[in-house]
Amino acid sequence: MGFDQPAFQTHLTTQTWGRPLHHFEILDSTNTKLWELIKQGAKPGTAVVAAQQQAGRGQRGRTWESSLGGLYLSVAIAPRIPADQTAQITVATIWGLATLLRQHHIPVWLKWPNDLLVLGKKFGGILIETSLQDQQVQTAVLGIGLNWQNPVPDQAINLATIAEQLPAQNRSPIHSLEELTALTLLGLENGYLFWQTQGIHKLLPDYLDLIKIYPKASQPIRQDLAKRLGL
Repeated sequence: MGFDQPAFQTHLTTQTWGRPLHHFEILDSTNTKLWELIKQGAKPGTAVVAAQQQAGRGQRGRTWESSLGGLYLSVAIAPRIPADQTAQITVATIWGLATLLRQHHIPVWLKWPNDLLVLGKKFGGILIETSLQDQQVQTAVLGIGLNWQNPVPDQAINLATIAEQLPAQNRSPIHSLEELTALTLLGLENGYLFWQTQGIHKLLPDYLDLIKIYPKASQPIRQDLAKRLGL
């Protein structure tokens, strides 16, 4: 299952994300590879995609199952924000991606802080890794995994199954992994640029409208979220 770079380029409409994109058949982790490329001089917007990962990473040290047929993607960014605002990157990018996927008839909801849900099951997730200097996030790598046609456990779902379970008129017009990769980069970039230009408060109401699962908290969700986002 090779990755068709020319086909990907025909679908790519981002400003900088995924320009360039490096494809590999097997990596330990796309995040790890991208950090290596950053040390070699890779610029913000550089992306890495792999057909399979042998040591994909999830939240809180968990592993991310990365068998053939899924989308495993990382992109380099330079947010230059206080370290305690790192969660804002996750909120902005996952909101941007969810919003764009919904426009393509994929009924995505969100689980705090980094999961994408469809039909009550996990469709994908985001992981942010950062490099700090003087308590500022100078460089970050945003890693994302989405279930395309890969085998998934019972609590997860892939896009092929989603298409089967939705009415024909509501099925996504996404037909290839290359198209999904380009669309994912666009959604992530849209959210990131909106956040950078408009601020987190502008997108929070729409973000909260997409939240299906949020941890129980002693404070109202908006207050608790503000604390978690360093506001």
